[in-house]
Amino acid sequence: HWPGIRTIAVANRKGGSNKTPTVACLAAVFARYGGGGVLAWDNNENQGTLGWRTEQGTHGASVLDVLRDQEMLMSPTATQGLMAGYVHHQTEDKYDVLRSDENDEGDHEIQASEVHEAHAVASRYFRMMVMDSGNTARAANWRAMMEHTDQLVIPTTTMEDRAEAARLTLQTLSARDEHGATLAKEAVVIISQWKAEDRAEAQRIAKLFEPLVRAVVIVPYDPALKAGRIRYEALRPATQRAWLAAAAAVARGL
Repeated sequence: HWPGIRTIAVANRKGGSNKTPTVACLAAVFARYGGGGVLAWDNNENQGTLGWRTEQGTHGASVLDVLRDQEMLMSPTATQGLMAGYVHHQTEDKYDVLRSDENDEGDHEIQASEVHEAHAVASRYFRMMVMDSGNTARAANWRAMMEHTDQLVIPTTTMEDRAEAARLTLQTLSARDEHGATLAKEAVVIISQWKAEDRAEAQRIAKLFEPLVRAVVIVPYDPALKAGRIRYEALRPATQRAWLAAAAAVARGL
């Protein structure tokens, strides 16, 4: 636990780079070991995948509902339990999920001002946010997320194009402004093995990133992360230990 709110951004400009599993696993570790108060937030421009990979509550609320009702949620009379009607609690892993808009007919794209508004609401109810992101570093909501970020996490798999996109994400942030350069320099890169036999490739990629960032962690292949709902207890013991190490590396930057 730290004084104030801590925000972790999980970002890679390439889809399929393991962003959503990284968000879910980090949130699970921080909630399980830290006693809750952790929000996993799907900060995609419109429709992300975090809601599909996690447990749904008894409602279908998304970030759009939080934005609609932000005045009520921020009122002096609002109680802690009120937020349960907007987030989806993960009963085993003890964190909550704020979903992106999952309406197939909707066309609303989250703007920078809306990220700031939703972050203000979430800061009242949670001590930590782990933010998922889309693939466009130029998007207004992506840039706004970085403004709130205390610790950057760059996930990649052992596929070459995902690793190259991870490098380009760091490069983009480094060139953007002083805050972005600091985030990139102090980033944690998490390399997830795409296949069981990819250990040597993961180590090769790790060596490329080690001079660029604060920490690099390798997560072994685990079929429980490939598809379906992500549950920490469903992971193999070695995978659980790797995510614990990843979360510890992130925590050292907070």
